[in-house]
Amino acid sequence: MSFKQFDTEDIVVSADAISSTVWSTGNYELTTFFTSSTQDSSTSGDYYLNVFQTGSTLTNAAVQFSVAYGNKDGFGATDFNSNVTGKSPSSAVYGQYRSLVLGDEDLDFNFQGVASSKGIFAISLDRARYKEKLLPGTFNLALKSGSTTRNLTDNSGMISTVTFTDAGRVYEIISGSNGVSHDGGTGITATNGSYGKLFPDIGLAILNASAINADFTNTLFGINTGSGATNGDNNMLLYNLINNGQSFKVNAEETVSSNYVFVRVRNSEFNYSNNPSNISGSGELRHNSMVNNPQAYITTVGLYNDANDLLGVAKLSKPLLKDFTKEALIRIKLDY
Repeated sequence: MSFKQFDTEDIVVSADAISSTVWSTGNYELTTFFTSSTQDSSTSGDYYLNVFQTGSTLTNAAVQFSVAYGNKDGFGATDFNSNVTGKSPSSAVYGQYRSLVLGDEDLDFNFQGVASSKGIFAISLDRARYKEKLLPGTFNLALKSGSTTRNLTDNSGMISTVTFTDAGRVYEIISGSNGVSHDGGTGITATNGSYGKLFPDIGLAILNASAINADFTNTLFGINTGSGATNGDNNMLLYNLINNGQSFKVNAEETVSSNYVFVRVRNSEFNYSNNPSNISGSGELRHNSMVNNPQAYITTVGLYNDANDLLGVAKLSKPLLKDFTKEALIRIKLDY
């Protein structure tokens, strides 16, 4: 066995960004949406609804994302205790996402400079759907009620500086597609601000309930902001908007790091076989041709540490003939 020490320039580290589909259908666009009637009627349905790509009782059903409604004052949901007003599933949802993305229970959601909203919708992609993060600019969501349709996207294609929160990068959700507005403007309503915020690093979109409600004020859609014993089922309202829109597009992105190891085999190296059968009992070469014109076939490269411990093995696709007239450069790629 022959060893050769690597030089510094023989090892190169590279990182590549790879995008892929999010949905378990394998398609960029999800066009069919289903919920579970069992969950909707259960306690968990008061907090959120899971959305599937097919009927929830089918064997291939998988959760794609969940929808939830949150309200700072607890409106739109039944209070936990009739003697304590404003403490309900909607207030719990609002507080959960506020702590997650803002990191401060005293802050409120603010949508592009417009006064903070007390009502939010949350769309949280199932963790199994994306590998590392969402790819900005691919978020496209169609909401529809009656004859009114609103297409939403993030504003990643319109900004040069990215804002960060405790949850990583954050982009404003605007009216448009593929990261830009439709009309060349900001895609933001003057009264209610942006339509929400996209947090690609945690697979979360927070929608501005005020802006959404204003767009569909002339339809059957209407957010229930009653209090006390009123259960508005606002989770289902958002689901209906998405189901009627029949189009949710988004891609995932991950960074794949690679180590490239260059094994340089010079003409004077590795020309003799290490096979014991090539040596006679007296220690001489069995074949005279190997005396004046030694040849060897390289089939495997082993990677060792300084203690000669084998760390990895690379197999060549076919044996490589080597003699004193030939040199070789073997590139090994290690992905992690």
